[in-house]
Amino acid sequence: MSNVSARIAIVAALPREIAELVRGVPADAALRRRGIFLYRLPNAVVVAAGMGASRAQMAVEAALAEGGVELMISAGLAGACTPDLQAGDVAEAGIVVDGRSGTRYATAHGSDLVLVSAAAIASVREKARLSRNYLATMVDMEAATVARLAAEKSVPFRAIKGISDAHGFELEGLSRFAGANGEFRTAAFALHTAVRPGTWGNAMQLGHNSKRALAALTATLRQAIAQK
Repeated sequence: MSNVSARIAIVAALPREIAELVRGVPADAALRRRGIFLYRLPNAVVVAAGMGASRAQMAVEAALAEGGVELMISAGLAGACTPDLQAGDVAEAGIVVDGRSGTRYATAHGSDLVLVSAAAIASVREKARLSRNYLATMVDMEAATVARLAAEKSVPFRAIKGISDAHGFELEGLSRFAGANGEFRTAAFALHTAVRPGTWGNAMQLGHNSKRALAALTATLRQAIAQK
């Protein structure tokens, strides 16, 4: 356990989602060997351990082990489920729903936006279903797990997401590039895309939109840390 009390715990899926926030700060070497990227900032601990529920649980457990966590934030990229959000936006959910169990979690933020956590990267068809069934505004893969574990420890919870893809955007087959440890297999995705010219436009658009979303998200998270 760290000797430095971490007031905010920020949990993301992929290291690139927090890269700018922790630039210049080394990851914990022991945890990194387990695929957990944990960074200690003056007023926060920032963790990314991979996509999906099981990896999110590992990230939360690592953050809580630091001690002194007073607020848990699920951060990172999400997809829009309605036209209300555009790629590049940052949005904060007021309700997080576990898409597998239907369990709902209220956040510490008064927004009326609903974020659903799905078991896989959501297609356009799945986004539409989540919008109909849960009134979802956006979809990710980890926030419900973070919300559940925060509730079990009576830690206030927020969910702040950068929107990487609009509700009608789809790059077919993204889910196949999720690795066994929750990583995104970037090299395999690049090779797959390189030999399919028809996907180049959407792949470039997704990359551009993700970059814009993460820049805005990083600024929002810095404000949250400063205000805590």
